[in-house]
Amino acid sequence: MLQAIFFDNDGILVDTEPMFFEATRRTIKPLGIDLTQEWFIEENLKKNTNAFSLLKAKGATDEEIERHRADRNLLYESMLREHVPVFDGVAEVLELLSEKFLLGVVSNSRRTTFDIIMEKSGLRKFFAFELTVDDIGYGFGKPNPRPYLLALEKSGKDPSVCIAIEDNERGVTAAHRAGIQCIAIPHALTKDHDFSLAVKVLKSMRELPTVMGC
Repeated sequence: MLQAIFFDNDGILVDTEPMFFEATRRTIKPLGIDLTQEWFIEENLKKNTNAFSLLKAKGATDEEIERHRADRNLLYESMLREHVPVFDGVAEVLELLSEKFLLGVVSNSRRTTFDIIMEKSGLRKFFAFELTVDDIGYGFGKPNPRPYLLALEKSGKDPSVCIAIEDNERGVTAAHRAGIQCIAIPHALTKDHDFSLAVKVLKSMRELPTVMGC
């Protein structure tokens, strides 16, 4: 009997991946790098490769990269303060599931970004706990299993009674490596990812209550 559901944030609860891509693209374009959506899908969303590694390859120093990363972060935060697009049905589904399951968020986002998303979306009230990269540790994001191992500690649950909800290949891989079953809900940028490790692949969040027996 399942007792807990761990949700990814970006790409599952909120449709922010295109915004993050655009903020990154706009930041590094003046530096001579034309970031493509194809690269973002294959390298960032699948493998967690950082776009600023492209600057490193062009000879940028660590200090320069951190300065440009800070510029990107400020731009992205500004975009989020204007609008956070929540996926259709998310609030209704979370309200329904929270009556039966313990819910948590397991995100690769920075805490600052995550807090803006939660404030603008109004979704925080549904979750018993939340983990961001600031809690997990930089360099240990998905597909590393650490985010989900920490989620197990936070929830106090055995992996056998938990399930993860992810939108991309590296998220599914992270859950699998932590011994947690995973349901995938792809979106436009991740529809061609490999979800062979997922126990189910759904078309939208609205299908989740039925799958969970609600």
